[in-house]
Amino acid sequence: MKNKNIIYTAIFVILAAVLPVFIKAPYQLHMLILVMMWAVIGTSWNLLGGYAGQVSFGHAAFFGVGAYTAGLLVFHFGISPWWGMLLGPIMAAIVSLPIGLICFRLRGPYFALAMLALGEIFRLLFINLVSITNGARGVLIMPEITSKIFYYYVGLAMLLITVFVTYLIVHSKIGYYLVSIREDQDAATSLGVPTTLYKNFALLPSAFFTGLAGAFYTNYVAFIDPHIVFNLSNISVMVILVVMLGGVATTWGPTVGALIYIFLGEIFRTTLGSANVLIFGILVCLIIMFLPNGIVGELNLIKRIMSRKKESLTGGV
Repeated sequence: MKNKNIIYTAIFVILAAVLPVFIKAPYQLHMLILVMMWAVIGTSWNLLGGYAGQVSFGHAAFFGVGAYTAGLLVFHFGISPWWGMLLGPIMAAIVSLPIGLICFRLRGPYFALAMLALGEIFRLLFINLVSITNGARGVLIMPEITSKIFYYYVGLAMLLITVFVTYLIVHSKIGYYLVSIREDQDAATSLGVPTTLYKNFALLPSAFFTGLAGAFYTNYVAFIDPHIVFNLSNISVMVILVVMLGGVATTWGPTVGALIYIFLGEIFRTTLGSANVLIFGILVCLIIMFLPNGIVGELNLIKRIMSRKKESLTGGV
């Protein structure tokens, strides 16, 4: 099974690396860049919400901190926003430290509500600190690089690093402790696992890579404001749906979920107009009902169903 996963990963990396050779249209490349960005956010959230079982509705806070770190470097100091790719995730990780120490005292829905409030607090904070953040007017930068192929490969590199680091954490002693906390926190505590400490170990890289995606967003889109980068429904909620679509607590599930979310969302938007949100919501509900572990998590079930249909069509021959 391990060799199979390595082979599948190698095939994905090769295909992703050569894809721009065949797809050169700016619109399609834009879609692929968004897939990479959302896959990074989803993989980051999956480490905390999927493996550690701490459902966060506040990841927009880390995304926004990373985005504004890159934007404010230009706005106040005239420094290239690409430095935000380094400083943004560091700032997001630093911000996550006191948040984890406070919020991880709560469990279940109380933790989820605390993280939800966190995102809104950051949004209101960045709207009202006009002298620092330029308030609701946002921050506009002049992009230094406009080549979409360049942004595609930067996004791919971000995704591969995020998946690799997440894989190392999940398959280490920390990962086993995180799964034990997810399954039964009281039992883990009784066995001597410092649960708050290890939940913070999951939050730090989760916030770091989410902040990295935020800094990338600033460089790519070249405009941010608090309503965009601290958005509850478009970031904090959608990242959960991305992970659930692809597969919670799976290595490549968030990437598959991001692919489905971006491309199906765009197809529904262009063909169905304002009804696209309703159709996409119904699709998510169906997947949750019939594939509760997501598409990647239920691959064996999908294979069995497909093989049964094939047998029925061929008459069992």
